This record gives sequence, structure tokens and C-alpha cells, in this order.
Amino acid sequence: MDASTAPGRDMSKLNESISAVFARERDRLRGFIRRRVPATADAEDILQDVFYELVEADLMVQPIEQVGAWLFRVARNRITDLFRRRKHEQAVDDAATLSDAEADEPWLESWLPSADEGPEAEYARRILVNELELALDELPEEQRDVFIAHEIGGQSFKEIADATGVGINTLLSRKRYAVLFLRRRLQAIYDEYIRA
Repeated sequence: MDASTAPGRDMSKLNESISAVFARERDRLRGFIRRRVPATADAEDILQDVFYELVEADLMVQPIEQVGAWLFRVARNRITDLFRRRKHEQAVDDAATLSDAEADEPWLESWLPSADEGPEAEYARRILVNELELALDELPEEQRDVFIAHEIGGQSFKEIADATGVGINTLLSRKRYAVLFLRRRLQAIYDEYIRA
């Protein structure tokens, strides 16, 4: 698994080398993947993909000098691929589940826990508001502006339309996409602090 990988190496030494790497790195790599991928089946699939790529790289005589670092880099890439695929699938599902009428409804207050529910709820609310502020910075400016004006500023879509000259349907659509993004972006932290 190092620079000594050469075309003349026999298959039994190759198998021994791969088996040794597998035995040495499997548990650490599995733990790394499991901390990032909640579904056991997905984590195991990624683990198998990573070791499959190791075998392919070695068979194609691509020297890997730091096999541990290489394995973790491949694992990160596979995890990213999984989340991108899921994010796309979720976006398609979400687009069908949030109507413009729902976008017109206030979302933020129904999503945040009430500070009146005690110290734990107040703490969770503070954490979620901090994460929300970070997530708002990730939104396109037009979506962020509509979300803030409607959800935080309490303005109606008619008032926003009058102030900006942008049509109400466009504003509804922008708010809708903002809410969809924020739901996805904040779901894990919401689950950790609210549904725990």
C-alpha cells in the first residue's frame, strides 16, 4: 500500500496487503463514517465502497503512500456524495410538500421552542436562533430579505411587494425556498435539541 506497489507484485502479496490494511483500519474508518451517517446500511455501503476503491487503486498500481489518510479522504467523498444525492431527493420531495399558502404562514415561531417552557427550552431556542442566523447568511439575498421581512419584521407580502416592487407570487416563492432550505439546514440540530 505504499510506493513499493509495483507491476510485478503477485496477487497473494496484494491480498495479504489489502487484508492487513482492512484489519488495521476497518473499525476506525467505520466509526468515522457512522458518526456522520445515521443509517447503518448506508454507513456499511460507504465502508465497502472505500475498500473497493482501495483494491481498484492497488490493482491499477496507483501508489498510495499514506493509506490511512487516503481511506478517510475517500470516505469523506463518499459521505458527501450520499448527502448530495439525498439533498437533491429531499429538495424534490419538499418542493411538492410546501405550498405558497403554507409559505404565507409564519414558520419561525411555530418551529422554535417557547422560552416560557423552562430553562431547557430557552437554551434550545438560543442554540437554534444562533444556527438560524448562520443559515440565513447562506441563503441568496432575495430569499433572505423576504424571509426576514415576513418572519422577523412581521410584514405582510402586500407590504413587502409595495416596498420592493416585486410581485406577491415571486415573494411567496422566495419565502417558500428559504423555508425549505432552512428546514433542511437546521433539521439535525432541531432533532438534537427538540426531539431528544
